Amino acid sequence: MINFDYLRTASVNATLNAIKREPRAAFIAGGTNLVDLMKRGVTSPPRLIDINNLPLKNIERTSSGISIGALATNSAVAVNEMIRSDFPLLSQALHAGASPQLRNMATVGGNMLQRTRCTYFYDTTMPCNKRQAGSGCGAIGGYNRMHAIFGASDKCIAVHPSDMCVALVALNATVVVRSAKGERRIPFGDFHRLPADTPQTDNQLKAGELITAVEIPSNKFQQHSFYLKIRDRSSYAFALVSVAAALSIENNRISDARIAAGGVAHKPWRLLNVEKALIGQPASVDTFQKAASIAIQGAKGYGQNSFKLKLLPQAIIQALETATS
Repeated sequence: MINFDYLRTASVNATLNAIKREPRAAFIAGGTNLVDLMKRGVTSPPRLIDINNLPLKNIERTSSGISIGALATNSAVAVNEMIRSDFPLLSQALHAGASPQLRNMATVGGNMLQRTRCTYFYDTTMPCNKRQAGSGCGAIGGYNRMHAIFGASDKCIAVHPSDMCVALVALNATVVVRSAKGERRIPFGDFHRLPADTPQTDNQLKAGELITAVEIPSNKFQQHSFYLKIRDRSSYAFALVSVAAALSIENNRISDARIAAGGVAHKPWRLLNVEKALIGQPASVDTFQKAASIAIQGAKGYGQNSFKLKLLPQAIIQALETATS
């Protein structure tokens, strides 16, 4: 590991001034991803700015929903009574992620910014355009069982690893960020990027910006929400495929629907075509099967991950049946 400077800040303004002075610095909170990346030589920031003392841990109601501070831990959000009652989908997704020890350290902001777990990205002896632009994508034609079936490019087929983010994109969350220029809000569905020709850029954050909160609008999905995670073992494993399903049902017809998938794309993947097929239909197995049958429109397998083309529709059906049982 390289030598690096360490700085602990006590206010948002001090933090923004610190990153302005050293743009190559990295923010550290729980460090559950960043420390691994540094140990493996994937990233080498010359300075770490410890933001744990910033007042960004609150979980509070707003006039339009709820606001979650960027430094709230995954475990604190998962067990929060307001989250469990009003946004059970988010609580379920967080409980499905990582291990209790990691959830106790990982923060909401850090979870959003975690990088892919593609083995070629972590192995500095292998080609990876995300780690070193222009070096190639080892997963294309290589070991790609965990990789993307949507939104990939010839530069990168890695997937985003977060469970929390799949729920947040389904819930139409908004990311609040601050910089020396002021505050801006980014729709969660736009926050993460597809690889295209620049897979090294994961998201829409600009230089000098700090995530301060995530806001979720109120909804009517409390009674019919479920997060399904399919993985190789029952804990501490990343999703082969995951599905966040949320329905609002009135008179046995679906008045609103949110479906998102994880383990299938470079970003949390919203399945808008499936949602459209559900809305206005009876909440029945037949409806779920018909909607799921169009889920893989535009999808592409790369050999070892082609099983996801069959697994995803079945996962959607199971998630919807569980959400309405």
